[in-house]
Amino acid sequence: MTDPKQALAQAREPLPARAARLFGSPFGLGVLACLVLAGWALWTGGITDGPVAREVRNSSVYVAPGVDLDEAAAERIIGNRRLVVLLLEPGADLREGCRDVERAADGTVVLVLSRDDDEYDTYGCALLPDRDDENFGRAFVAEMTISNGIDGFVDRPLDAFKVVTVNYDRLVKAGTVPDGTRTISPSLPRYLVAAAAVLAVLGGSALVYVTGLRAGRLTADRRHRRDAHADRRSALSADTAVLAQQIIDLDQRYARMKPTAIAGNADHKSFVRDYPALVTDYADLLDTVTAARDGDDAHLDEVARRVESLSRRAVGLSRTAELARPRSGAAATDQSG
Repeated sequence: MTDPKQALAQAREPLPARAARLFGSPFGLGVLACLVLAGWALWTGGITDGPVAREVRNSSVYVAPGVDLDEAAAERIIGNRRLVVLLLEPGADLREGCRDVERAADGTVVLVLSRDDDEYDTYGCALLPDRDDENFGRAFVAEMTISNGIDGFVDRPLDAFKVVTVNYDRLVKAGTVPDGTRTISPSLPRYLVAAAAVLAVLGGSALVYVTGLRAGRLTADRRHRRDAHADRRSALSADTAVLAQQIIDLDQRYARMKPTAIAGNADHKSFVRDYPALVTDYADLLDTVTAARDGDDAHLDEVARRVESLSRRAVGLSRTAELARPRSGAAATDQSG
């Protein structure tokens, strides 16, 4: 239990000190790690993306609202090429469109289009690896080539998409653009979050199971000990009752034999002499039995051994009484009783 004074002292600590103590503990470090992982997942998952980037993360085509194009058919034309086409509304800032998808479409060739009367206004940005260093020339060629020949298909945008894919395939064949397919998959942090969630569920379930199993075993052991203790108490009560009945039976004999003790034989005198000692020990035992019922098993066992010892003494005195014979002149008195 937490000390109230200590809890009050901790509550009065400055917030930075309490935060340092929290994040310095294993629990706090775990919480901090989860927060970092969640932030990383949100950042790489595109929490700051605009509508264009969010669409491009899962598609190779973006069509601005109000622009007439069968987006599904356009996606089928591009297929799994590392090619992304943005069809924006007339007069849109094409350079800004390219910047919007720089992270979402990384590793692809991006072509931004918008209709300008009878032709397309175009802006290409090849987001190739090392595009600012050793692949700068290849990226420049790709940006200049990807939109060749599409102005003749302003009224047929799907045919314009076909021309763009042909230009892309030529760039791949020439080695300007690296070959390969575009794979759209969740970011690594999302996998880590999913794995952490699965592990948390499995670990939590295992912990609950193990804790419940241990609690069940402890409860069963406690109940077994309690039942065994109750059995010992019942057995002690029964043995004490038997001993009490033995004392009652011996007391009746003692009442008859005590007046003739002087005239009796050795067994007669032994019984009259030893019985009071047994009664005294029995009287001392009664207080011990009462206290033992509320005590532990060791105390119960000790008292049970004392009861058993007194019971054996009572049995011995009963046999002595049976062997006792009063001398002549006293037999009639004993038999009449």
